[in-house]
Amino acid sequence: MIGVINDKCDFCGTCVAVCPFDAIDLYEARIEITQRCTDCMICVWICPVETLAPLDAQGRILPRVEEVHA
Repeated sequence: MIGVINDKCDFCGTCVAVCPFDAIDLYEARIEITQRCTDCMICVWICPVETLAPLDAQGRILPRVEEVHA
């Protein structure tokens, strides 16, 4: 699942433009992830201000991991 931190959003529309499933609605003061979302996470990684974030099973926002070293 993907969570939204609306107070961080600058409403640039980048997430809407890159979503292959048209699953993000941009409103005047908030964005909303719709049921069309498949959790592909493209929007999470493209957002320049980290407004979108993955959620854990309890609905808590998970920290963003930039790079994983094996």
